[in-house]
Amino acid sequence: MSDCLFCKIAEKKIPSKIVHEDDRTVVFEDIHPQAPTHLLIIPKTHLASLSEAKQADRDLLGHLLLLCATIAEARGLTQSGYRVVSNTGAQAGQSVFHLHLHLLGGRPMHWPPG
Repeated sequence: MSDCLFCKIAEKKIPSKIVHEDDRTVVFEDIHPQAPTHLLIIPKTHLASLSEAKQADRDLLGHLLLLCATIAEARGLTQSGYRVVSNTGAQAGQSVFHLHLHLLGGRPMHWPPG
């Protein structure tokens, strides 16, 4: 999508601190971090939210989650713990309508989160 912020980041039209990239995903630092580690994991293809995902997106969704685990391990978060969040819809706090996962760690997390 031409007006999507995260599509522009994936296309490198907007600079960001990319920490990982592969053929399907881009991972970059959140500009307003809520924890010492706060990364955004996005698919390169536009999908507005989890609500729009279809059966055909199953492999991509699995790839996103496994990538979160891989990055958390590489950052030393596995033992202490980390949180993976996907806000779906405006009332849930989604502000950029491109599917993304927040990977948060490096501090105690509280429940309920919001």
